[in-house]
Amino acid sequence: MSDFNFDLTHFAQTIVKGVEPSSQIDTHYANYSLGTAIEVYRNNYRGNLHDALAGAYPVIKQLVGDDFFRLLGQRFIEKYPSRSANLHHYGAELAGFLANFQPAQELVYLPDVATLEWACHIAYFENDEDPFELNTLSRFSPEQYPQLIFKLHPAVRIVRSAYPISAIWQAHQPQAANNFHIDLDSGACIALVSRIADKVEVIDLSKAEAEWLQHIQAENPLGISTEKTLEQHSDFDLQNALLKFVAQNVLVDVR
Repeated sequence: MSDFNFDLTHFAQTIVKGVEPSSQIDTHYANYSLGTAIEVYRNNYRGNLHDALAGAYPVIKQLVGDDFFRLLGQRFIEKYPSRSANLHHYGAELAGFLANFQPAQELVYLPDVATLEWACHIAYFENDEDPFELNTLSRFSPEQYPQLIFKLHPAVRIVRSAYPISAIWQAHQPQAANNFHIDLDSGACIALVSRIADKVEVIDLSKAEAEWLQHIQAENPLGISTEKTLEQHSDFDLQNALLKFVAQNVLVDVR
């Protein structure tokens, strides 16, 4: 078994890192050389990882085009080999990679869009939760409201950016209109990622909504979360926030 594991590891390094094939590998092929056989495996490996990246980052691919995406995919795969048998796990480092990828330096918003897309990708594969009904609150007396602790859907993510990444993401969805215009100087964005049934949603949050939600996400009681938010944002509207987050399937339970 130990010899088998050693050979398998060496074979993987041959495919991924280009090391010389082990002398124990069978080289007797009737129609092609060992080098050709290894390259078939290597191309399949790279192709699978490229497809995984394209599946996780469709907006990035649209923004840079097929040829550029193929180039950055090649460079990314060289630096980040797959470490999981599940290809849905591949590509988490792309945002950081893009921040230092010289050919993409002019596209300053690209790393943040990648961060948002990965949040969407992860959200899609999170566990399901039953929708929350506001009438659930009727189980509690008004005196108990400040002590309520809400549970968030596991798909929920908050992504902050100096660029309008939510608008960029929306403009590149299948149902989006083609005549969109995005002003990159329009200001910062706080994007909320959630999932309703099997559809991932992205909407904008105000600073107050984002702060309140982060307090709730940290399992702070409703009273403390609201008080802390109002200290910084006197215009925060708790009722509207609750309605918004229930509609977006953000809140899924309360205790």
